[in-house]
Order: sequence, then C-alpha cells, then structure tokens
Amino acid sequence: MNDIKDQAKEVIFAILPITFVIIILQYTIIWLPADVFIQFLISVFMVSLGLFLFLLGVHIGLLPIGEMIGSTLPKTKKISLILFFGFLLGFVVTVAEPDVRVLSSQIDDVSGGDISQMVLIYSVAIGLGIFAALSLLRMVYNIPLKWLLLGGYAVVFVLAAFTPESFIPISFDAGGVTTGPMAVPFILALGVGVASVIRGKTSSSDSFGLVALASIGPIIAVLILGVIYG
Repeated sequence: MNDIKDQAKEVIFAILPITFVIIILQYTIIWLPADVFIQFLISVFMVSLGLFLFLLGVHIGLLPIGEMIGSTLPKTKKISLILFFGFLLGFVVTVAEPDVRVLSSQIDDVSGGDISQMVLIYSVAIGLGIFAALSLLRMVYNIPLKWLLLGGYAVVFVLAAFTPESFIPISFDAGGVTTGPMAVPFILALGVGVASVIRGKTSSSDSFGLVALASIGPIIAVLILGVIYG
C-alpha cells in the first residue's frame, strides 16, 4: 500500500508542473484549438496512469528480481557465467527501454531509412550489455572505476575522429537514453545484488558509477556504426 501511495505522489509531482505551465500558456499566449487542448489533457491523464503503473511494476517486481539475480550470480563462482548473464540482462533490458525506441524511430525518420530502427536498437543494446558485463567484472576484481571510465572515453574520442560528424551527436544521445526508467533501476539493482555478496562488502561503494560506465557502451556502439556506414 505504501508503494502505491509513494508512486502516486511521484507521478503527480512529475506531471503536474508541466501540465500547469501548458494550461497557463494556453490561456495567455498560445491559444491552441480546443480539440488539440482537449487531446493534450486526455494524453496527460493516460501518461500519468501509464507512468504510475510502470513505476509501481519497477519497484515491486523489477528491482527485487534484479537484486536477487545479482546476489545469486557470484555464488556460482564462475566469472564466465557472471559476464554472460551481465551482458544478456543488459542487452534485453535495453531492447525494452522506451527511450531507446523513441530515439531510434526519430533517427530512422531523419535518416530516411539509412539507419534502420532495429539496427540502432540492437547496436545500442549490445554496447550496453558489454559494458554492463565489464561493470560486474570491475566488482569481482576490484578495478578502480576511474581507469575504466578513462579507458572507455579514450576509445570514444579515438572513434569520434574517424566517424562522420552526423553520428557524434547521435552516439551521445544513445548513451543518454539508456539511462531511462527501464534500464537504470534494473542495472542498479543487479549491481547492488552483486556487490552485496562479493568480498562481503556493503553494496553502496561498488554500485556507484555502474550506470555511468554502462552508458559508455552505447556511445561506442553508435560510433562504430558511424565508421561502418561512413
């Protein structure tokens, strides 16, 4: 019951401000046609309901299962298994990420079909999956986060030198959209579960920076696409 109340408050505080701003603009400056404004109000209600159900599902289902999987994998003591499932889970959760699909559809329209929607989605998913696995590997071997971040962005800047300019903003947008409402909670929960088991540490120190590292993968993946298409 507390989860329902908390998610309802979160959705209300997220949606109401922009709704009030648009209502004020409607009756002061823009004066949209009545049918368009009514469609906006209906859409606000549908978005609020959908976001409420989505966040509720994340908190009562996605986060607990992510932590359980993360805490179970290290007990197998098989690095290959941890890396495989880290990649697989990162891949599938990115394919399901709504923000990635929005970006891919827009790029498909802008490029005239040169970069298809599914090619971009799967490329971004592969990139995030690889770096999600590397994030888990960092926890296993206690590798300092700064070195992985420096190495990852060094690869980004080298690839950017060989990639057409039009792909560079797309690549960084791809890194941004993977930090959406589907991927982030699950990746963090997975990291918390793994970090809580490995070496008997608390999960807080190792789980920080997980999303920052994982988001480098989509940037590199899209830059490689740029090299190929270029």
